[in-house]
Amino acid sequence: MLELEGMELASFTSRACALGIDFLVAAVLFMSAGMGLGTMATRLGVKGNVHNELNFFENWYSIVYLVLFFGLSVYIGNGKTLGKRLFHIRVVSLVHRRMSLWHSVERALGYGASTLELGFGFLQYFIHPNRRTVHDRIAETIVVRDTATPPRSADRDVDPPAVG
Repeated sequence: MLELEGMELASFTSRACALGIDFLVAAVLFMSAGMGLGTMATRLGVKGNVHNELNFFENWYSIVYLVLFFGLSVYIGNGKTLGKRLFHIRVVSLVHRRMSLWHSVERALGYGASTLELGFGFLQYFIHPNRRTVHDRIAETIVVRDTATPPRSADRDVDPPAVG
């Protein structure tokens, strides 16, 4: 797309940190909801042990939750999750003007493919000429610095006006 011409690609560090923050938010929300449901079940008189684990190997619903969380976060924020907002980066579709729901969920599913083989899909950032990882290529997306954020003062050519 011509709109992407000249846009700065997001760094690996900012992408990794944003993903870590998003994963932390997802885990806190998942645990909070589980604790709330467990408390409600106990108050309703349900007997038994209530386990609340974000475990991908034993609980299928953990994977479904993460795919929905990441997919809906990208879709609702049009490419900006909470972590991406903090690091001033965004996911952009290469085929649509706005991130579609399918592209967002497809990208979230692609995280699984990027995780395979000890995370080599994430490391393909360093190999691909446009810094696209496996999940970027699956969903036809690219991650760029968000141009809506004001430039840092070091990037400006003109000194700010004096105050006073």
